[in-house]
Amino acid sequence: MILRSSEKKDKNEIELIIEVEPEEMDAAINKAYIKNKSRISVPGFRKGKAPRKIIEKMYGVEMFLGDALDNILPDVLRFAFNDTEFNIVGYPKVSDVDVKDDNNRAEITLIAALHPEVTLGTYKGLSAPKPEVEIPESEIDSEIEATRMRNARIEKTDRPAAAGDIAVIDFEGFIDDVAFEGGKGSNYELELGSGSFIPGFEEQVEGMEAGQERDIELVFPEDYKEELAGKPVVFKVKLNEVKEKIQPQLDDEFAKDVSEFDTLEEYKADLKEGLLKKRQQNADEAFENLLIEQVIDSMEADVPDAMVEEHLENSMNNFARQVSSYGMQPEQYMQMMGVTPDIFRERMRASSEKQVKMNLAMEKIAELESIEVTDEEIEEEYKEASERYSLELDKLKESVTRDVITRDLKIRSAMKLVVDSAVIGELKKETKDKKPAKKTPAKKAGKESAENSKSQEEKELT
Repeated sequence: MILRSSEKKDKNEIELIIEVEPEEMDAAINKAYIKNKSRISVPGFRKGKAPRKIIEKMYGVEMFLGDALDNILPDVLRFAFNDTEFNIVGYPKVSDVDVKDDNNRAEITLIAALHPEVTLGTYKGLSAPKPEVEIPESEIDSEIEATRMRNARIEKTDRPAAAGDIAVIDFEGFIDDVAFEGGKGSNYELELGSGSFIPGFEEQVEGMEAGQERDIELVFPEDYKEELAGKPVVFKVKLNEVKEKIQPQLDDEFAKDVSEFDTLEEYKADLKEGLLKKRQQNADEAFENLLIEQVIDSMEADVPDAMVEEHLENSMNNFARQVSSYGMQPEQYMQMMGVTPDIFRERMRASSEKQVKMNLAMEKIAELESIEVTDEEIEEEYKEASERYSLELDKLKESVTRDVITRDLKIRSAMKLVVDSAVIGELKKETKDKKPAKKTPAKKAGKESAENSKSQEEKELT
C-alpha cells in the first residue's frame, strides 16, 4: 500500500488517500470469488465450479468488488495506524473509494482524527479537601444489627402483626368495585416496614390478627403505572398468619456463628477495621477525583469526537459483557434502572468524555515528567491481572498488548504524582459539622468520575 496524499482538514482531522496496489487488490478480489463462487451458476459448469475469469467475463468483476473492499479495509486501516507518520485515534471513516485501471488498483480515502495537542496548567501542589475517616460505634452497631436480622429465625406468633413481622396475606385490589390486573395475591409473605407495597398499605396491615379481614383504602402514587397512577383503590385483605423474626443473642456464640472470631469484641474490632478501610478508600478516591478535575479544568485540548466515541463503544461493550455474565440482557438492566437505551448511552457518553480527558492529561504529565515503565513492572502487572481475572497468562498477553499495559501504568504513575504532590485543603463547614447533605447531581458526577478512574487495562479485561 502507498500513502498517495495527506491533507489536514482542521486542527485534529486529516484526510488520507491510500492506494491499494494491483497485487493486493487482486488477492482481495480472489478471496471474494472463493467466498461467493458456490452461489454462482454459469452455463456449462457445475454450480460453484466456474473459474473466476469466466464469471468476471459474464457478470463483470464488479460483482466481487463489495466483498473485496470489505476484505482489504482492515489492512488499509492497519496501514493508516501503523505505517504512516500520523498519530491517529478513534475509528477512521471511509469517505470515498475509487477503483482504477480495470479494477487492478484502488484508492481509498479516509477521514481520521488525530491525537490532540495537550497543554496543561498546574498539576503539582494542588489542594483539595479530604475529611478524616472515623467510624462511630453506632455504625458498627448498625452493621451488627443487620447481621443479626439476616441470621434471625422465623417463628409463627399469635399476637397482632407489627413492623418487622412477616404477614402472610391474601389480597385483591379493586378500582370502582372492579378488580384490576396484577392486584391479587394468595398466601403472599409481606415483610411489614419493607416498603414493598404502595405507601400506606403495610401500615394498615399492622395490628391485624390471624384470620382477620380488612378493607384498606389507598390512592396509587402519581408516579405509578400510567393506568393506575393517582387512582383510589380498595384492597380486600385477609391475614392468614403472622411470623416474627427472633434475632440471636448478641454474645460470643453469635460472633462464632457469623465470623471466624471466638469473641464478640474480636468480631467488632474486625468490623471496624473493614469499615475504616472502605471509608478510607472512598476518601482517597474522592480526594484524587477532585485533584484530577482541577487538572482537567486547566487543560487545553481539542478532544476529537472519535476518541470519545471509541471509548464509549468500548464501555458499552464492557457493560454488555458484564450484564450478560449475570444472566441478563442490557435492555433488561436498563428497564430495571428506569432509563431508555438512548438516555443510558448519553450518560455513558458523559463518563467517556471525562475519562478521555483524564487519560490525555495523565499521558501528558507522564511525558513531561519522563515517566518510564520497566519490563519487570509490565510482567508483574500481567501476573496480577491474570490472577485477578482468573485468566491464563499467555491468553491474557494475546488479548492485552504491552502497549496497553505500559500506557495504563504510566497513567497510574502520573495520577500518583498529582496526588503525592497535593496538599489537603480546608473542609467546608457543613462537612466539618458532619451534617447530612442531600445528594446533588454534582456529587453524583463526582462519584461517577472516581469510578471512571479505574485503569484502562481493567476496562480492557472486564
